Amino acid sequence: MQNEQHGPPRPSMTSRERVLKAIRHEEPDRLPIDLGGMASTGITAIAYARLKEHLGISKTGIRIFDMPQQLAEVEPEILSRFGVDVISLGNSLGEAPPEFWKPWKLPNGMPCQVPTSVDLRPEEENGGWLIWENGIPTQRMSASSLYFSESFHPLAEMTTPEELKLIPRPVISDEDLKFLEMRAISLYENTDFAIMANYGGNILEAANTLRGFTRFMMDLGRGGAFVEDLIGGIVETQLSNLSLYLEAVGKYVQIIQFGDDLGMQDRPIMSRSMYKKYLMPGHQKLFQHVHHNSNCAVFLHSCGSISPLIPDLIEAGIDILNPVQTSAKNMDPKQLKDEFGNQITFWGGGCDTQRVLPFATPDEVAQHVRERVQIFAPGGGFVFNPIHNIQPDVPPENIVAMFDTAREFGYAS
Repeated sequence: MQNEQHGPPRPSMTSRERVLKAIRHEEPDRLPIDLGGMASTGITAIAYARLKEHLGISKTGIRIFDMPQQLAEVEPEILSRFGVDVISLGNSLGEAPPEFWKPWKLPNGMPCQVPTSVDLRPEEENGGWLIWENGIPTQRMSASSLYFSESFHPLAEMTTPEELKLIPRPVISDEDLKFLEMRAISLYENTDFAIMANYGGNILEAANTLRGFTRFMMDLGRGGAFVEDLIGGIVETQLSNLSLYLEAVGKYVQIIQFGDDLGMQDRPIMSRSMYKKYLMPGHQKLFQHVHHNSNCAVFLHSCGSISPLIPDLIEAGIDILNPVQTSAKNMDPKQLKDEFGNQITFWGGGCDTQRVLPFATPDEVAQHVRERVQIFAPGGGFVFNPIHNIQPDVPPENIVAMFDTAREFGYAS
């Protein structure tokens, strides 16, 4: 499948070339665009169904690849319509066999499909849903919710380093590695997309999942052997799996995606000194492992107000920062571009999804996008995406205005 552009044809480089040139801090023929390259640059299934209806595309075939966030797998017709240049390694492009999917219904009652592998059970007493893993309900969606949230933290009650030694460390299976390799080869040889390998590789979020957010923040505050061993075990497991992952797909993909949300709306989630003591060494090991063992760019997703940590993230080895939450404190787009634009690629920040995309008119969205492109695009180092996923309440007209403006306004002069 070729990634054809919507609208009048223009001589251009391939999508893969376009993204790589932007990452090298060179201006490509036009601004690269991402929709669905990873689980924070996508679109929720409800918004996706409304967008397809608005575009006159059949609403059937809505497939959810990320259950907690209820994200839709973006189909080839939509990728082509918006001139998208990036593909997730996990996107089936409609090629997954029918038995891979099973029917379900979105919170608004619309039919959809979810992976057969997801053990999805109704929660009878409140009309919600549970996701079970290894005989335990680990995620819950209430009847009034649009998303799943964590409901189980397996290490919540542990208190000593000795207990941590008993925890099994998951290893990517040979079967999964072979599937990933075959998928990477297929996308590399049969499309011209830049390929995003969604490794994840988080440290903070893994610890939050294992312990619960409040407990782990208290662990960090107390310090000591328990939290150091917990983080050390996570990093060791991540490095081991990363080696296997890169061996399988590193020759075919261009971007390795990590994720750790380090920010809140008005400040980092921890002090800079705490980040440098507990998390930065692990990040550095992971990011540098990618650089030493592949030609892939390191992509880090981290929400919130994280400007004080950006110099440390650059030192640790990131090449790309997402989602560039300019709606957070101290995340002014011009200041970010001026201070860090020559050192990292900004992947996101193209449209404010908190205050603009859901509530503005299409013309206001278009003007907002033009202003962001004017700030971030000069000199390369920018891939267009809104700030995080497109939520269910976003009018489809605004989605069209956003991506069409980015594509049309983003041509090099």
